[in-house]
Amino acid sequence: MELFDAICLRHSYRGPMEPTPVPREDLERIVGAGLRAPSGKNAQTTQFIIIDDKQILSVLQGLHPANKAMQQAPAMIACIIDSQPEKIYEGYDFQLEDCAAATENMLLAITALGYASVWIDGWLRVEGRAETVANLLHLPTGKKVQILLPVGRPKEQWEQRERHPFSTRVSYNRYPQPQESL
Repeated sequence: MELFDAICLRHSYRGPMEPTPVPREDLERIVGAGLRAPSGKNAQTTQFIIIDDKQILSVLQGLHPANKAMQQAPAMIACIIDSQPEKIYEGYDFQLEDCAAATENMLLAITALGYASVWIDGWLRVEGRAETVANLLHLPTGKKVQILLPVGRPKEQWEQRERHPFSTRVSYNRYPQPQESL
């Protein structure tokens, strides 16, 4: 799939998934796209866990009663960062940004390969869910699950939601000034 087509077709899919397994070759290509993402000072800190073990998936699938994609995904990808990231530039760390860039690359690869996914982040932040997933995946102390991507073939066709017009979100050379009345 051409890059701009993948960008236009990519959307958050929370619907039902086909039970067909996702081949490891495809999962490796998807995560490979994440590995190619830019990272602050080229630190390459985001780590990934490809989850295709049926027992682990069964536990993960039972955790999110409102999200069919998560309940039915035949594979998932966990994005792992440090709980207390090292400051690498002028007192700043970039692990969240690095993880987000990797995630977007993977979402585009997922779309390009004909799969669907949804970026699961906020859900992990409440009720100790990230810790539950971290324990299930045997993360060492000092690491956390920042993002979880269920991956599978969608059972339904969903379209990307309409975006606000270009003209309402983009300006040239400076922030738009309020228009003066004549």
